[in-house]
Amino acid sequence: MSPPHRVAFVGNSLPRRCGIATFTTDLQLAVAASVSKPESVIVAINDEGHGYAYPASVGWQIREQQLEDYWSAARFLNAGQYDVVSLQHEFGIFGGDAGGHVLTLLTQLNMPIVTTLHTVLAEPSAVQRRVLGEIVDASTAVIVMAEKGNELLRTVYRVPQEKIRIIPHGIPDRAFVDPCVSKLARGFAGRAVILTFGLISPNKGIEIMIDAMPEILRSRPDAVYVVLGATHPNLVRREGEAYRNRLRARAQQLGIEEHIVFLDQFVDQATLLDFISMCDVYVTPYLNEAQMTSGTLAYSFGGGKAIVSTPYWHARELLAGGRGILVPFGDSDAVGREIAALLTDDQRRQRLSREAYAYSRTMTWPHIGERYMEEFARAVESHRSDSRRSRAATFPASRRIVPEMCLTHFLSMCDDTGLIQHAIHSVPDRFHGYCVDDNARALLLACALNTPGEEPFPELLTARLAAFVQHAWNPATRRFRNFMAFDRRWLEDSGSEDSHGRTLWALGQCAHSDARTSRRSWAAALFSEAAPSVEDFRSPRAWAFTLLGLEAFRVTDPLNSRAVELQHQLAGRLMGLLAAVETPDWVWFEDSLAYDNARLSQALIAAGTSTGRQSYLAAGLRSLRWLMALQTAPSGVFRPVGSQSFGDRRQQPRAFDQQPLEATATIAACLAAWRADGDPTWRAHAVRAFAWFLGSNDLSVSLIDLETGSCCDGLHPGRANENRGAESVVSYLLGLAQIRRLDRFVAETGDIGTIAGAAVQKFTELPQQLRHFDTEYILQ
Repeated sequence: MSPPHRVAFVGNSLPRRCGIATFTTDLQLAVAASVSKPESVIVAINDEGHGYAYPASVGWQIREQQLEDYWSAARFLNAGQYDVVSLQHEFGIFGGDAGGHVLTLLTQLNMPIVTTLHTVLAEPSAVQRRVLGEIVDASTAVIVMAEKGNELLRTVYRVPQEKIRIIPHGIPDRAFVDPCVSKLARGFAGRAVILTFGLISPNKGIEIMIDAMPEILRSRPDAVYVVLGATHPNLVRREGEAYRNRLRARAQQLGIEEHIVFLDQFVDQATLLDFISMCDVYVTPYLNEAQMTSGTLAYSFGGGKAIVSTPYWHARELLAGGRGILVPFGDSDAVGREIAALLTDDQRRQRLSREAYAYSRTMTWPHIGERYMEEFARAVESHRSDSRRSRAATFPASRRIVPEMCLTHFLSMCDDTGLIQHAIHSVPDRFHGYCVDDNARALLLACALNTPGEEPFPELLTARLAAFVQHAWNPATRRFRNFMAFDRRWLEDSGSEDSHGRTLWALGQCAHSDARTSRRSWAAALFSEAAPSVEDFRSPRAWAFTLLGLEAFRVTDPLNSRAVELQHQLAGRLMGLLAAVETPDWVWFEDSLAYDNARLSQALIAAGTSTGRQSYLAAGLRSLRWLMALQTAPSGVFRPVGSQSFGDRRQQPRAFDQQPLEATATIAACLAAWRADGDPTWRAHAVRAFAWFLGSNDLSVSLIDLETGSCCDGLHPGRANENRGAESVVSYLLGLAQIRRLDRFVAETGDIGTIAGAAVQKFTELPQQLRHFDTEYILQ
């Protein structure tokens, strides 16, 4: 195995004040100084509202709550062609639920990830368990610093043993120093010194040590307890120095304030090591056993100190075999008794010091740096092997990149009434019944499969979908009902304007391309009966869906003056909206973006193509071009407007939750634009939007089960929505039908040059694992 040449570390970094920052910085320096001396960089995490004067070793920064920063960091690391990333994980340092934002970074990286877990919870919440599980899945190896971490990973998180490594916390490599020398330099000559250092917070148990001092002073009146460290920044932000003031007040109450020295400092390593070397006893009276690692414990142990500690996990292992003294949690009497005994027994105390120093020599940072480099080399080799196997298994030479049309899941969602709305995972959920929206979409899919190269729906299924639409029509209200309970009761007299418009779209398409003459006639008649209601509608999407239906309907009845009049009326309304809202940097019909956005542009493109009105076409192309720029992530992948953005007027669209509906609308709109003006860039946009389904997205997560044709309901921050309902599966299959049609066109005409010229440059900048669909499809 050859060592990596470029290593990146992700975590907190000095001068940020925390233990993770110290560890990350020390590890980076140790790796950089290892035998192979790789280039290295730190991607530093900044807490909200804070920035730091980082050294040159920090090459990139992430604001913990800003999701876009995680994407930009992934681009930085991929562009830098780092061989391996070392992630320092602690739940509290990353943004999102249980630090889930970091998954956005991990899932976009090209290189292997080796994760060091600074905390492994014995009783994680559901979201903590999920996030840590996904981090482990994304990692080639995970490192813990104690056997307890290994045990919890195996038993609580079911991580396979072969993926876990145990590497102890590193310590500075420094010669043993007699305490008397350092005491003289620090002004503590002639005193028995007890030390605690690190960021101060209530879980450190310092009040327990203060309560133990009277017992110690009875045996050693010269004893002094030095508390070295600033108050934890998060605690300061919440309550200022209230905790430190309570500690001072407690010392005064006991009359021992002259024997307690608070040094409110965050010191550099050299100063810290001087303080460690001068103490006679180091104490860590932590209150919680669930402390997987303690840098302060490791540093003091490595400095050859006699240690008294509560039995938290790290201390229990490091001080086992008589290498230190363990006392019960919260027991100030035991703490006082054990420290007093050590301070009055020089021989025992010095023996503990010598044994700690000798045992810790394998923990020095030079040793730890080499061990990390060994793990990095293994990860790189494993990643290369996995990549070769993955390419061979996923992309055999004989296999086409465009998926086959598989209707297994779709058919499982249908019964003798129609298409069921929702699913729990992949199991149809009858509780919510049916809606005309989904059945109209399914009728559109039936029409899309009535083309050469596709297998049409079974006749019985198409008939059921048409029957559902017919039954939804309410002559009394001149509207389509939308929601139906599972027992076939309609839950309303009239559905939404959008569901009415979408049903008209399906009827127009059915009138044009259904396989049965009689059903085409039925669809045309019902379209003509239901279309006039749209004149009173106020929803732009209802207008757009109706325009898409009118485009198909007019092919069957080109001289229908009423249809032409309605086309101009609805297209004119969309044009009016665009004129009222559009600015140079907001080329849109509304002050906000919502769902099915590309359909608005597609509707004007369709109206312009159908009527020959160039102003409609130009407006549709202009707005779609703006939308596509907005829906392209900095990494180059398709990023539809997330549902979290709905209603946010003129705000930068949010990335999540991303819906299959948006990808399908974009595919259709872009292909309509390509057919209208011949610009091959539109085809490249359509291909990229379809690749979103297959994993070319912000999380590099495939939403499709190719064996069943099911599709996840959306892309959340850090994960896919595993429910696979009707809207999602039909959206995927509609998008697939259009891409398969484009694929057949390319195969029949050999027209790949125009696609390649416009698209390859866009896609070659993507991470390699995101390019499998795009470039191989475009260039095949």
